[in-house]
Amino acid sequence: MKRIGVIGNFSGRNAGDAAILGGLLEDVTDLFPNVVFDVPTINPGFVARTYRDYRVNPVGLLPWNLSIKIFGLPIVRSVLRSDLVLLTDAILFDLNLFNPLFNYLSTMALVLPLARRAGIPIILYNVSLGPVKSTAGAWCLKRVLDVSSAIIVRDAESLELMDRLGFPRDRAQMGADCALNVRPSPRHTALAMLKEGGVPEDGPLMTINVNSYLNVFLGGGARTVDVSDFASCIARTVDRLVDDLGLRMSFVVTQPMDLKLTREVMARIRRRDRVGMVSNVRHSYRDLAAVFAAAELHLGMRTHSLILPTAVGTPAIGIIATPKNRGFMRSIDQDDLMIEFPDLTTDHLVEVVEKAWKDRAVLRERLAPIAAREKGKARRSARSLTPHLADGRPR
Repeated sequence: MKRIGVIGNFSGRNAGDAAILGGLLEDVTDLFPNVVFDVPTINPGFVARTYRDYRVNPVGLLPWNLSIKIFGLPIVRSVLRSDLVLLTDAILFDLNLFNPLFNYLSTMALVLPLARRAGIPIILYNVSLGPVKSTAGAWCLKRVLDVSSAIIVRDAESLELMDRLGFPRDRAQMGADCALNVRPSPRHTALAMLKEGGVPEDGPLMTINVNSYLNVFLGGGARTVDVSDFASCIARTVDRLVDDLGLRMSFVVTQPMDLKLTREVMARIRRRDRVGMVSNVRHSYRDLAAVFAAAELHLGMRTHSLILPTAVGTPAIGIIATPKNRGFMRSIDQDDLMIEFPDLTTDHLVEVVEKAWKDRAVLRERLAPIAAREKGKARRSARSLTPHLADGRPR
């Protein structure tokens, strides 16, 4: 039985990361049923519970395992005992480069060359590269790219970053985010969640997501965003949309660190009788996908709050607070549904959302073949593993 090491940020706190791992396990196991997965994680219990339908071995990254999150003995052992290493997600950026509590890139630049020297193939599997802005970060990323047997990226921005680093673009192929192949929970789960979250049962549903990383990826002279001003802007937008369109709205929190900001926004909303909230604190990524499937339109800031609606056929408007958002929206040909962060005003938000709401049936119809195309690209990435899993008895 072949052993695959899967490296990503799988703590269970981020529903998007959880969906990535779920999609990867589904796609790879469908082709190669006789493999076992090593998954390094700071939350072994979450991985064991959530993915119990697969042959998954959680690898603890806790201090008593001699690890500071990703940096330590467990990741070295896991990589060196694997027959194949898959690095996925969007963990190859240089923000806080030498802080292993936040950053994976510097550790990968140390560990993955060890695997390569041991003859273990490394595949960057449906990844998003960057952002990388420092000389040290560029060196680390090039080192990871150099030792990779295959590079499968999920957005054009990753190819453009390779160009800027002087790394041959023809070494890469295009894939798509593994989370696109999420299997949502049944509709009755979503309805129960919405009711519990204080969302009224009458009227068409729209979902919304905000991201507490308001200033993290802004640079190059971009204005600093005041949290209070941002919360007021979103609250005014929600009130106007409820009044103008007769909506019921649900905030969807995909990362618990966004709860504080979400509550600040909700505290400023006048029409609280039409607005509620669901989160991944108590519900799985599949449950959140079911909520998105029940909505007619989504407005989101976190990248996977855009990917999960797309996966279930719901049109999404992306607030471009991070480069990953722009990359994903471009990958699904939805450039006209992007709102750049410097353009974030209540009037502009309302204008874009109301136009999309009016055209939502057309947008849904337009999205369907694009989503199907991207799902297929994500699944086909698993076929690239065939040369490395010859004994895994592919179907």
